[in-house]
Amino acid sequence: MSTDLHNDISIELPHVEGLKVGIVAARWNNQVTDPLLNGAIERIVQEGYSRESITVQRVPGTVELTFAAAQMARSGKFDAVIMIGCVIRGGTPHFDYVCDNATQGCAILNATQQVPIIFCVLTTDNEQQALDRAGGALCNKGTEAAEAAIEMAHIARNYK
Repeated sequence: MSTDLHNDISIELPHVEGLKVGIVAARWNNQVTDPLLNGAIERIVQEGYSRESITVQRVPGTVELTFAAAQMARSGKFDAVIMIGCVIRGGTPHFDYVCDNATQGCAILNATQQVPIIFCVLTTDNEQQALDRAGGALCNKGTEAAEAAIEMAHIARNYK
């Protein structure tokens, strides 16, 4: 969802009894991924869930998110999994390959797993754009990812 469109939206989230959320967060660009991770955790706790209901797995970078998210999804221990990463455009095509890998990986997991996988990978032209979306001037996309995880976990429970 576009940051500009989401800022003024207030949503009431459903309650998911016994909610368990797995979060996979890249260490690469941790000046961005750490605030995203903290925003996600804080939002889940704000909704009344305990910190113990959240499991965090750190991975080296954004490419590794899909594997760890798949392991979490297949474990049967989680109602939703959030993938947190940040890719900042550089001077080579590497940006495109990493972004494609994470996007396609998340899409494949959503199509093949019984657990919703939430995409919280910032893909920006520069570091400032990423920081603005990680608790800076615009928002915290980690918070939005947590909201999506709760809502999608609720939907998944309704269709079991």
